[in-house]
Amino acid sequence: MIVRSPMPRLLKKNRPFRDFWVGQTVSLFGDQVSLLAIPLLAALELDAGAAQMGLLTAAALAPNLLFAIHLGAWADRRPRRRELLIAADVGRALLLLTIPLAWLFGVLSLGQLYVVAFAAGSLGVVFSVAYDIVFVALLDRRHYIEGSSLLNGSRAASVVAGNSVAGLLVQALTAPIALLLDALSYLGSALYIRRAGAVEASPARGGESVSLAAGARFISRTPLIRASLLASATLNLFNTGFYALLVLYATQNLGMGAGALGLALAIGGFGSLLGALVTRRLSSRVGLGRALVFAFVLCPAPLLLVPAAAGTPMPAALVAVAEFFNGMGVMVLDVGLGSLYAALVPDQMRARVSGAFLLVNYGVRPIGAVAGGLLAMAVGLRTTMWVTAIGALAGVLWLLPSPMPRLRDLPRAAVDY
Repeated sequence: MIVRSPMPRLLKKNRPFRDFWVGQTVSLFGDQVSLLAIPLLAALELDAGAAQMGLLTAAALAPNLLFAIHLGAWADRRPRRRELLIAADVGRALLLLTIPLAWLFGVLSLGQLYVVAFAAGSLGVVFSVAYDIVFVALLDRRHYIEGSSLLNGSRAASVVAGNSVAGLLVQALTAPIALLLDALSYLGSALYIRRAGAVEASPARGGESVSLAAGARFISRTPLIRASLLASATLNLFNTGFYALLVLYATQNLGMGAGALGLALAIGGFGSLLGALVTRRLSSRVGLGRALVFAFVLCPAPLLLVPAAAGTPMPAALVAVAEFFNGMGVMVLDVGLGSLYAALVPDQMRARVSGAFLLVNYGVRPIGAVAGGLLAMAVGLRTTMWVTAIGALAGVLWLLPSPMPRLRDLPRAAVDY
């Protein structure tokens, strides 16, 4: 009897991409530890209040608004962008290591957490703007969707399994010691990226193409990317307002406990995992453009079940269903849009286009969170959940008059930029 390997063919045949995927998978699971351990450190060890917790989150996000455009232009001029990924991983590992060291010596402070969050967020921007350049260097064009599905599948799996494992590690080892594992995961990622050798595209040189605004100008001149960015920004604006209030609404209006809510969010991770698995088949069957249009509806539409759950016999079940299909929609979007940009953006523009996207997508999120809170104060929590869930559906309207619904396969790289 022949036992077939369960490993996907792309991972078996493409060792450099396999090394890259292994490194990212290790790092994504390690990230779940930090997502839990750092807020716990701030709240339990350093007595941080709500405003200080918000400032900690803002410190991690601020580099996307401050540096994304400039770092994108800088990365596009660099000859070896893979080295940027390695340096960003090593730098983040060293930053995380300072937290358990400070804790052991009794000198850990909120100020240090702010500095680490900001510096790690800045290195995260470096990693993000250079990521697509390395991704396309490792794969043939026909494998973009499959490769993106594998990487996003790892992200979904880390949400499903990583949260529970992170909780056990934090409980067993204490939060500061558990952070050592995330630091090691970054070093593991750097090691595997170093092994994932590939011939990168030549860096951008001279002329308009290296200007800071070139990425934004390319987006504005490319209908598929312009429409998808506007759709994503609209979705993120309302979605962030929705999720900023979800815990409060679920506990106060639906009477859900922490365990029930945690289970519902974990079920959303299973939806994300399924979305990563089906995106390639869905795109082949209905076309990439229609799959993305569908995903811009599938992602926000199930969230209407959450405000509708008030007064029903099983509100937790409705929240779980909403999270499952929302997670599926998010993953179809991430895989599909990532593949579309990999195919459409010229090699010499990738980092600046990524920087412009980071600026917009992360720029609307704090706006959505603040606006959601203010709206809830004015009209009530449940009404705000309805408004944000419905508003997120408006994102798909940007796609309907664009070429997106007619897009069957991955497009060729744009040349007019």
